[in-house]
Amino acid sequence: MMTVRRIGIFGGTFNPIHNGHLLIAEAAREEYGLERVIFVPASHPPHKQRSDVAPNSWRYDMVRLAVADNPFFFVSDVELLRSGPSYTVDTLRYFHEVYQGQAEFYFIMGTDTLLDLPTWKYADELIALTHFLSALRPRYRTDLSMLTAKFGQQTQEKIHFLHTPEMEISATDLRQRFATGRSTRYLLPVAVQEYILANHIYR
Repeated sequence: MMTVRRIGIFGGTFNPIHNGHLLIAEAAREEYGLERVIFVPASHPPHKQRSDVAPNSWRYDMVRLAVADNPFFFVSDVELLRSGPSYTVDTLRYFHEVYQGQAEFYFIMGTDTLLDLPTWKYADELIALTHFLSALRPRYRTDLSMLTAKFGQQTQEKIHFLHTPEMEISATDLRQRFATGRSTRYLLPVAVQEYILANHIYR
């Protein structure tokens, strides 16, 4: 009997990637027995039309540096190579083709992002393609009524919550810290911090 592989997919802008992202990914890997977690930096996230997103190559390099010391973490440039908006449904279709039906997928996200899920492109197909693992943010109250109204019983079957230590780190705050010269020590990997400083990102 074939054993189905469990693969985590962690999509996001990662602008920049920080220790909060890594903690969530490790919690998901351990709690759900994931064989690997693949980080997928978004090129043109449809819900984040901002001018302060660092170039694709820099964000890819930052993720690559951040995951280098974890043998279970990988990075994919599938969305960076794709033209147009970075729709999650396209990414999940891609990974289903790569693994040829031999993997079960777990898409990792924050609670605030999860609550927007009913508005995502092809949301009904998404819930069929993957489980969703949501990290509860500190002091964040969760109302799943909109999800239940959209997905019904699948809300209970396909949406799960991670038990993670509290680590409230904001990429927005990090960008402001780099812009103003404030300390970012212990908030993101040293290699990422050094890369940002060397390339004068967010200044």
